Amino acid sequence: MRIGLFAVGRLKSGPEKDLVARYLDRFAKAGSAVGLEFTRVAEVGESRASNAETRKREEAAMLLKLLTEGSILILLDERGKALDSEAFANLLASYRDQGKRELTIAIGGADGLDPALYDRADATLCLGKMTWPHQLVRTLIAEQLYRAVTILSGHPYHRV
Repeated sequence: MRIGLFAVGRLKSGPEKDLVARYLDRFAKAGSAVGLEFTRVAEVGESRASNAETRKREEAAMLLKLLTEGSILILLDERGKALDSEAFANLLASYRDQGKRELTIAIGGADGLDPALYDRADATLCLGKMTWPHQLVRTLIAEQLYRAVTILSGHPYHRV
């Protein structure tokens, strides 16, 4: 199953971008052993619309254009369901085992996500109840993708 990230906003050069790249590289190298392939990070610019609802709608349209028919969509939102790392790994494995070919994890813009995306989403997850800056969200989800691969392959990276 091919897995990609969608993010509103561009990650500038610096330690956060380097750390995200490191975890995504590890995920890409180890994922094929468990049937998971990293495809890309699709970054789109934040909408310049004058109000939050229009910005969210425009950003959602950019995401929806990237999704293929039958693609799994996971939204990251502070009101989503909190999973531990093993449950996240099992969620990815269950989509893979159902024969799903593509999965996109979406990080919304500063205003959040458009309501239409919640209707389209297969899951909405949170990385905790606190609000995180987007550059840290990318780091956290990149690390969790790598951790999921290690859990599914029985690698000792994940210790309980």
